[in-house]
Amino acid sequence: MSSFEYLNIRQSFIDKLKERSVIEPTAIQNLVIPALLAGKNILFRSATGTGKTFAYLLPALQSLLEENNANPGGGPAVLICAPTLELCSQIKTEVDFLASPSDKSGGFAGRGCQTALLTGSVKIDRQIELLKKNKPAVAVGNPGRLLSLAKMGKLKFKNLRYLVLDEADRLTVKECFEETKELLKIIERETKSQTEKKLCLAACSATVEKKIRAQLGQLFSSAELIESNDHEILRERIEHWAVFSEKRRRVQTLRSLLAALKNKPSKSKKHRIKALVFTSKGDEAGKILSQLQYHHIPAAGLFGKMNKKPLTSTERKEALDLFRDGSIEALVSTDLAARGLDVKDVTHVIALDVPQDSENYIHRCGRTGRAGKRGVMVTIGDETQMRLLALLEKKLKIRVMPKELYGGQIRAPVLD
Repeated sequence: MSSFEYLNIRQSFIDKLKERSVIEPTAIQNLVIPALLAGKNILFRSATGTGKTFAYLLPALQSLLEENNANPGGGPAVLICAPTLELCSQIKTEVDFLASPSDKSGGFAGRGCQTALLTGSVKIDRQIELLKKNKPAVAVGNPGRLLSLAKMGKLKFKNLRYLVLDEADRLTVKECFEETKELLKIIERETKSQTEKKLCLAACSATVEKKIRAQLGQLFSSAELIESNDHEILRERIEHWAVFSEKRRRVQTLRSLLAALKNKPSKSKKHRIKALVFTSKGDEAGKILSQLQYHHIPAAGLFGKMNKKPLTSTERKEALDLFRDGSIEALVSTDLAARGLDVKDVTHVIALDVPQDSENYIHRCGRTGRAGKRGVMVTIGDETQMRLLALLEKKLKIRVMPKELYGGQIRAPVLD
């Protein structure tokens, strides 16, 4: 049995982890932490909910402490790039948690570890002022805003020690790839002059493929691929259900499903659910949410637009906060908006379509069954969607159980 002490993690960080009841490293942390502490460049894949964020944050922040680099000049020492505002905010929260003083030992206590959140949700002038005034050691942002700041000369990479691409597969898709590629070229150019310190690179996701190495260009060309054999989570901790519904009745079926999930057959007492509802099409998300709210179902949305108007970062944050604290039972989202989100105790993931590839199905599943808990993945669809789901079932080697709604309850279909 491994331990964080065995991985040479400092006691100050171990004390912080204990505050979260994190005592033993996960399988992917056992593989990644020693590699990054040794300065290796890596691409790593692990199922969602297995501790990828701490796997790269612990060695990166430990490096800052050991190099006395908590308040550097010449730009941040650690740069983390992620595709969405929500994921960037989540990562910054984890950085601030690890870098804050513990009760027992100092870590960054008395020295500080400034962190900057650099996303398109905030006016760029405010972020420029923050970079100038605080000189953050760690910067977290999406590729578009990081690129804009770099082009303006306000975000420099001369001091960069760690570069992390979180949800790397999303950073290399059509919508993000040009910005990611241009940002990497600037970083490569500015860090070439480094002689004493080697730039350490990490890219991760639940579905990192070898082809991403080529897409990420010269910087990651020699990166080592690390994979954790933890896809058993998909099979052992998550139940997979299929509920048939004609396309025009999907939302009605969703409403009936949410009602049934709150009522256990053996108990009259209702129990709380926390369901994340997925649709692939952004224009459908708002319609689904409107129908749920019209029928007085406590729900909110995490997507780009509502009634053709863009949702503000404040509205998205409020929706996520309501979902986190259990004030609402359903959060309607698109695949990109919910990418990498870590929300505790999501009981069910409900998909109103089958994604085009297995990677998105895996990411959807990963919102539940986290941190050793169990969860349920439900797909609602018509005959065409069920055929697509059957193909995924075979490819991922999972067992999808057909379910039907009858008398306000969920049951296995009764065969004639």
